[in-house]
Amino acid sequence: MAEGVTSPAGLGEEVNVNDSSSEGERDCEFEDAVDRVNNLTQMDLATAIAEAIEGLDLFLNCRFAQAKSLMQPWKDHSPYHALGYGTILFMQAMMTFEKEDIKQAVVNLKSAISVCNRYRRRESWLESLSRSQKKSQVNQLTEVEIHSELCYAECLLQRACLTFVEDESLINFVKGALKIKNCHSCYKQCLYILDNRTWEDPTLKVHFESGVRLGVGAFNVMISLLPGKILKLLEFVGFSGNKAFGLSQLQLGADLDSLRAPLCSLYLIGYHTVVLYILGLGDGDLELADRILQPCLKKYPQGALFLFFAGRMAEVRGNVPEAIVKFEESIVAQSEWRQFHHLCYWELMWCHAFLGDWLMAASYAERLFKDSKWSKACYMYQRAAFLVMCKDQTEDSRRNLLSLFRQVPVLKQRIAGKSLPIEKFAVDKSARYEEHQSLVLPGYELIYVWNGFTILGRRRELVEPVLSRVEATLQGLDRDRGCTPLYHDDWCLATVLKGVCLKHVDHPTEAEGCFQEVVKCAPQIQNDQYLPAYACAELGFLYLQQSRLQEAKHHLEKVLTQYRGYRLESRLHFRVQAALSAVAVAMARADTPATAPREADVRGT
Repeated sequence: MAEGVTSPAGLGEEVNVNDSSSEGERDCEFEDAVDRVNNLTQMDLATAIAEAIEGLDLFLNCRFAQAKSLMQPWKDHSPYHALGYGTILFMQAMMTFEKEDIKQAVVNLKSAISVCNRYRRRESWLESLSRSQKKSQVNQLTEVEIHSELCYAECLLQRACLTFVEDESLINFVKGALKIKNCHSCYKQCLYILDNRTWEDPTLKVHFESGVRLGVGAFNVMISLLPGKILKLLEFVGFSGNKAFGLSQLQLGADLDSLRAPLCSLYLIGYHTVVLYILGLGDGDLELADRILQPCLKKYPQGALFLFFAGRMAEVRGNVPEAIVKFEESIVAQSEWRQFHHLCYWELMWCHAFLGDWLMAASYAERLFKDSKWSKACYMYQRAAFLVMCKDQTEDSRRNLLSLFRQVPVLKQRIAGKSLPIEKFAVDKSARYEEHQSLVLPGYELIYVWNGFTILGRRRELVEPVLSRVEATLQGLDRDRGCTPLYHDDWCLATVLKGVCLKHVDHPTEAEGCFQEVVKCAPQIQNDQYLPAYACAELGFLYLQQSRLQEAKHHLEKVLTQYRGYRLESRLHFRVQAALSAVAVAMARADTPATAPREADVRGT
């Protein structure tokens, strides 16, 4: 049974709920919520969860202010209200990157952690018990204590993420890592409780279970995506992840009729339609993602987030015009959080680039530059690169391009004490344009380094115009070889792009030849040292596609051992890790001896 209590959290000593009036007059948007609070004499855990569900529904229906006002009156007393309120501010901070928004989110998440701490059992209590003691002790925990533990883990994870962006110092980075480790331990403890507790109230159990599935699943999937070297380091300090286990946990959570089921669904949809197309091989399970998405669209027909994913689903299937419509619908669905529009602008920029509409792509890059705080240097370079792709340049347009490229180095920033790799790449390319007044196919190069050819490759009609222009460029380079200052760099870039196009129009032998030529040309490349490494990786990806597993494994491992210090190295390592995992799975199925990339199964202790 749910535990009745006389404090707002339903968890502690008696308080006078009317004390909230001493804080001054509430804004009109909070009046309904305050009236409801003052009319209650107590709130139990079940009521707190019910209001958290209501708040999440409001949020997913783009009624952000109402969701916030529902959580606000009880945020200093109830773990679920504190978590809900802090989460809204966290998401706002991560969208805006405004210092004041980050500060407010940090303050409220610290308060939420304090509220949760008030009602959870002392930290790491479970780890100090023997195995025989643990099973008996989990039944002595109250419902309030175990749900507070779960809310604490979620608050701690969000607080850790903000630690990485609020300050650039190394000490803050270490603090964030320690918070994540603590959070990871909390989720393991919660999983143990879920598996070993005798539950009296099935409703409270299912809400706890959905949170555990979400947290444990997300941790396992995120960690399993990391490159091998980072995985070994994380395992040394107590982290590890199993992708299959993580995805199964998220699916279990999504199937529950519970508070966090929509969040599990969002994570799965995002993983299959976004993450695997940026950090993986573009091999998301789109049928599964669509099955999860459709009920969400019915429940939240004007939900901007689900409309965004509907657009993303169409995009990764190669239905670019349909994707553009969905992203525009997502923008129209809400105007309260304009920062969310930036996600749609980003995707609209790429959609128009895929269609070869370079002016529209540049216009969205310009809009992002004006409105978004993420990376001014990246947006400026993207705008300039797309404009270079426009044919029939005039003297005025070339002067404008030079002005744009010159701004890129000035706009470079540091996050968590580090420069963004994509900004370093943009600065290098901008310097080359300033020196030589030319760049070869910079729009297609950006599509390539952002793994966009996994989307273009879905439709032959999207790839063929790219291939035609690339081949024409190669002919021009050969014709003007004597007066091209960085001939080998430009030729290798165009040849990699040609190979990728040929792979997607079912000419694997010709594609293989292109990649091999670029690998051989490595000593002659002056600036674009990333190209031989990427070409070697493309050979590995191609051989994996053809089930030439030993050759795939050889070339993928070669990327990790023989190429170092080039631009966008970490980005490639994510894709190589995904490919090596796929090779190991394929070899195991074929009963071929192979050493699989390590993915430890961490399911709690």
